[in-house]
Amino acid sequence: MKNKTILVVDDEEGIRVLIQLYLEKRGYNVLTAANGKDALHVVGVENPDLILLDIEMPKMDGFEVCQEIRKKKTVPILFLSARRDVMDKIKCFELGGDDYIIKPFDYGELEARIQANLRRYHQEDQVESDMLIYGDLKIHLDRYICYLNDQLISLSAKEVQLLILLAKHPNQVWSAEQLYDHVWGFDSAGEIQTIKVHISQLRRKIEKDPSNPKFIQTVRGLGYVFSDDD
Repeated sequence: MKNKTILVVDDEEGIRVLIQLYLEKRGYNVLTAANGKDALHVVGVENPDLILLDIEMPKMDGFEVCQEIRKKKTVPILFLSARRDVMDKIKCFELGGDDYIIKPFDYGELEARIQANLRRYHQEDQVESDMLIYGDLKIHLDRYICYLNDQLISLSAKEVQLLILLAKHPNQVWSAEQLYDHVWGFDSAGEIQTIKVHISQLRRKIEKDPSNPKFIQTVRGLGYVFSDDD
């Protein structure tokens, strides 16, 4: 596996430097940005493999940066924040974030989160067929992108992973806990509520009528199922 490139976005220079030094010692290529606008420029030019994104920054906060990135890219985004409110975590996932790490954090845990998200996103050790097709919905497994009616759908890395998991097992019922374990894993700190948020976001993006979904359906009392019925 080639060395992965991590973009660290934080307005505190000390935090940027410490994370950069640690990750470079661990073999990563590290880019840094001190504010949201610089971060968007770096993402456009360098195409990093993963982004560590602070929330509280002047002029353009992390939430706004995430929204802009998600318009074009599905790169994993891990939020860094001192905020502990569960609503901040939910907002992170609603906007397309893939993980939420609370400051101060252990650097070993930070690297474990990075590795887990890179592993789930790239899936380099798995042999997949090229595409899943369900009517007007096309999911490119090798590229982690999705088209609906030949239009590219902007999905976060976690949304893509969740959609692929469901679509690869049509008509199989999954509980929220099972989906969380498969996509986020034991090494992620979060809430089962995250599944509801991501299912809602997916329906909004790929369903003609999100209130009456064709693809991702709710099985009352059990969980969710991806239907391949025409």
